[in-house]
Amino acid sequence: MYIIFILAILFGHNTHAETSFGSEGINIPVQGVKFDKRLLDPRYDFEGIAKLSNCSGAVVQFDGQPDSDKAYVLTNGHCIQKRGGYLQPGEVVTNLPFVRSVGIYNNENKLIVVKSETLIYATMTKTDSAIYRLEKSYDELLDMGIESYILSDSRPQLGTAIEIVSGYWDRGYTCYIDAFVPFLLEGGWSFTDSIRYSSSGCDTIGGTSGSPIIEAGTRIVIGVNNTGNKNGGRCTLNNPCERDEMGEITVYKRSYGQQTYEFYSCLTEQFEIDTKLEGCLLPK
Repeated sequence: MYIIFILAILFGHNTHAETSFGSEGINIPVQGVKFDKRLLDPRYDFEGIAKLSNCSGAVVQFDGQPDSDKAYVLTNGHCIQKRGGYLQPGEVVTNLPFVRSVGIYNNENKLIVVKSETLIYATMTKTDSAIYRLEKSYDELLDMGIESYILSDSRPQLGTAIEIVSGYWDRGYTCYIDAFVPFLLEGGWSFTDSIRYSSSGCDTIGGTSGSPIIEAGTRIVIGVNNTGNKNGGRCTLNNPCERDEMGEITVYKRSYGQQTYEFYSCLTEQFEIDTKLEGCLLPK
């Protein structure tokens, strides 16, 4: 998983400190959001790109969603904080009160820090995705110079040129979709229909977790960056492997992302995520 834990920043110097998921939700202090405008990669547009204390993200809006709605931020399920580390296989979190600071770049490359109020959805089963609801609406963000990305409702196409823009590292990557992987195995987790990036251009690193996968030349998000195999290991943590429909395992030293169009299958008329909806494709 492409995550950088900064527990010493979030919870003090004891790196074994943990935060649990309780009915009262979670409050992560307003700390750990770093910013140096000089480091921004000038080749990429950072407006709407999010910087979390341990990951990247982006402000996303569903097609047709009113600007008066509270804004959503997309990142990875493995980027949230919980007791014992990552979400377990089969675990799904919905509508949990969750306060953490989120830095968002505006159209002047200024980092605006806002707070989340709810973790709308998070899982590391079949996909590796999470959506936060912010305290601010899309209208309020627009007043701050922040335009959202539109989350695509369609499955991306093979060969699509993409950009992956990391708010954590203030840099971007450019490549194309090389393949769709039936099953991507990493540690005890399994992701389905994952996006494999081309062999050059998107060699993403830790901290780029949660970065949006953007259709190049647009403000349309078609997925979320989440992991990669750096050492050639076989199906272990930080060394994902591919499994096809016949069960054959293949290892590529590549980076991967997860598709996000399936969120639309669970979307209510009020643009909320409801996994109980008939036809919802997200894990419940």
